[in-house]
Amino acid sequence: MEAIEKFFIEIGPVWAALLATVFTWIVTALGASLVFFFKTLSRGVLDPMLGFTGGVMVAASFWSLLNPAIEMSEKMYPAFSWMPAATGFLLGALFIFVLDKLTPHLHINFGLEESEGLKTKLHKTTLLILAITLHNIPEGLAVGVLFGAAAIGMEDASVSGAIALALGIGIQNFPEGIAVAMPLRRNGVSRRRSFWYGQLSAIVEPVAGIIGAIAVIYMQPVLPFALAFAAGAMIFVVVEEVIPETQRDKFTDRSVLGFIGGFLVMMILDVSLG
Repeated sequence: MEAIEKFFIEIGPVWAALLATVFTWIVTALGASLVFFFKTLSRGVLDPMLGFTGGVMVAASFWSLLNPAIEMSEKMYPAFSWMPAATGFLLGALFIFVLDKLTPHLHINFGLEESEGLKTKLHKTTLLILAITLHNIPEGLAVGVLFGAAAIGMEDASVSGAIALALGIGIQNFPEGIAVAMPLRRNGVSRRRSFWYGQLSAIVEPVAGIIGAIAVIYMQPVLPFALAFAAGAMIFVVVEEVIPETQRDKFTDRSVLGFIGGFLVMMILDVSLG
């Protein structure tokens, strides 16, 4: 682990954020690649996997982002230690709220008539991809912000913690790739195109990661705001998108257990590595 940390420190925060988010993108592609071997995936399997995704995101939001933001605020803004984390959290949630209202998209287990955002005649395939793309923006941003924070030597941020977050996001991206590719394949899209669209949904993560790393390097006073911003954005996605998608069939209990499992995995990763 020390060798990996040293490598990420030597290449600098922007390259580190890029490599980490390219890793999460690749894991998404690995999940999407299952369409070459299966045409369908039972909801009894998919729903718990989506629950797992939600658990990872909630745990990462607190352990990797919100808690460090609060600790940094106590040192950087002692008179208003509550303000940066609270403000950033709210702004992150509002950011995704606005994108959700403006961007046409369709959640995975929803019918075409339940599409959200501005009215459009876009194909269902495109709407599904846009939904997961929205989902991935805060994930890439979170990884980039944490690598940037570690690079400038913030006491409450570490390279190992950023690596733990990237690992957690990568693990939960695997079922995300499946969740995009499999419904497309089931709807008659070719295996190759289903895979292409499945992996394409995560291409925004490297872009968001680089933006996050650059932002905190050159605007250090906003760091606790940025960490909390990413946390608020991820919590909004979980509550508005991920959890509802897992509660539309008879496998709700499995989904909750998947959520618990994802939370535990991310918490263990962050506590043990961060």
